[in-house]
Amino acid sequence: MSLTRRDFARKSAVTGAGVALAGSVGALASAPNALAFAETDTEAADEASAENHGVGYGPLVPDPKGILALPAGFSYRIITHSGKTTLESGEFTPSNHDGTATFDGPRGATLLVNNHELKGPRANWKYPVPLTEGLVYDPAASGGCTVVEVRRDHVAEWVGIAGTSTNCAGGRTPWDTWLTCEETEDKAGQNGMTKDHGYVFEVDPEDRRANRDPKPIKALGRYAHEAVVIDPKRGHAYLTEDASGPNGLLYRWTPPEGFEHGRGRLRTLADDAGVLQAFKCFDSGGQFVDDLSRATKTGTVYGVDWVDVPDRDAKTVSVRKQFGAGQVTRARKLEGMWWGDGGAYIVSSFARAESPIQHDGQVWFYDPKRRTLTLKVLLGVNPDPAKDGAFDGPDNITVSPYGGLVIAEDGEGVQHLFGATESGRTYPIARNELNIGTAEKPEYSEFTGVTFSPDGKTLFANIQEPGIMLAITGPWKRQRR
Repeated sequence: MSLTRRDFARKSAVTGAGVALAGSVGALASAPNALAFAETDTEAADEASAENHGVGYGPLVPDPKGILALPAGFSYRIITHSGKTTLESGEFTPSNHDGTATFDGPRGATLLVNNHELKGPRANWKYPVPLTEGLVYDPAASGGCTVVEVRRDHVAEWVGIAGTSTNCAGGRTPWDTWLTCEETEDKAGQNGMTKDHGYVFEVDPEDRRANRDPKPIKALGRYAHEAVVIDPKRGHAYLTEDASGPNGLLYRWTPPEGFEHGRGRLRTLADDAGVLQAFKCFDSGGQFVDDLSRATKTGTVYGVDWVDVPDRDAKTVSVRKQFGAGQVTRARKLEGMWWGDGGAYIVSSFARAESPIQHDGQVWFYDPKRRTLTLKVLLGVNPDPAKDGAFDGPDNITVSPYGGLVIAEDGEGVQHLFGATESGRTYPIARNELNIGTAEKPEYSEFTGVTFSPDGKTLFANIQEPGIMLAITGPWKRQRR
């Protein structure tokens, strides 16, 4: 049953508009020195800054090897490195590491599925995903996924899927597989492709045979996919779209009646199975919200309706362009997602001139039971991205077993992994020190694929360029409220 505007306005009047929060992460606030708008509670931010002692793990210590600065007591291990480490087949690890998830492997090993965000023809890339026989969707495409097996004294890597394009983020399923998402709308004949792209594919980290003859899950739509999560209770899939002109959308896919999720089940669906819908938000007064950048205070709560997608395969018109003004809510750079606390954490990485109001990052929480979207993190426009300190451009995200969130930064200038506590404070975890620019004009690649090992002892993350997977260990602790 849809949550009507009247119902939402009535509930807001009772609970207090903008303060009905959901999820154990609580009301996560923005970085104290990076508040964007005059309307934001700067006094509360100053108090949070003053009380920040004891939160996080202390200052970051420069790395003599020039790769990763970490707090004292922490260390890292390079797991894969494009152009240096090799697959079981002897070919080099592909480049441009992106979305990643971990799984329990055999005999105590950790398995990871690692996206490689490689767009366009294979000739454009020095280290594309190898075209392993039986695992190729489109032999012209350069992207795909690798599976990495990590043991204390051994690392192995092999291809999970090849011949896909621009594999950006994705999502872990409740049945222990990985959904890899193509962030492109290229059709056959465009950019050298021989098949249509812009789909979601399933990769099984444990059963190599299950990955043979890759088949797109067309029921989830064809657009510039970023991330996906599955509601383990209701079976819905939630998907983000990273696109502009116009800005992208958040989607919900409802499975057909009687469908049961499980390993390999999604690829058995008909192309038009279930219902794909885009979100439409309204505020506590029942007024339509055209863009998520309108929210300028953490704790803002919107009600959510869902609107059917006319043509999910975008045969002639991109899905996001099939809606007119007032029909759906949009957001710039809808990126990473993670399921936790009974709902989906959703990132809008930044907003600029293409959005009504500027910001340098939002994290929202969608509560499927209440059908509400709550703003948890708001990063103001970073006045000096080249200066270490403030954070901007959140992208991949995970819920931490030690409380709060861990976020990969994809902003301008300095790049971090940073945490956001349950009480709203942010703190650095790592800084990328690998300069891929010049001494005069340094450049640092984004972090991607942030995810904890199943036992919570290791934080895995990637430096996208050139493509390095890192395992971070240290004295993790529960973060104070």
